[in-house]
Amino acid sequence: MSVAAFIASQRTEHDVPHAVACRALGVSQSWFYKWRDRPPTPRQDRRVRLADAARKVFDDSGGTYGSPRIGDELREQGWQVSDNTVAQLMAELGLVARARRRRRGLTRPGKRPAAAT
Repeated sequence: MSVAAFIASQRTEHDVPHAVACRALGVSQSWFYKWRDRPPTPRQDRRVRLADAARKVFDDSGGTYGSPRIGDELREQGWQVSDNTVAQLMAELGLVARARRRRRGLTRPGKRPAAAT
């Protein structure tokens, strides 16, 4: 968490005014308000669009795709993204793939000897 995000959270969680939090941390109020009111950077904007695309692919798969398959789908859609970035993004969003249930073999050799005929 950045210093500015910490100052903002103190206001919402503990009713500490921004001026007091800025003074305590040795940061100017003008810097905090400049940080708060700035437009999102191109990287942040891309990250939001990537998160939306990854969530859509995850939901379309029924929650079964993990980061490698979601990465493959995103690359087919034209995104230039690595599997590690997709994995980190899925962790931030709380998306966890459900593992498929394996078929269970019901016929197995027994431990007892076969009956004499």
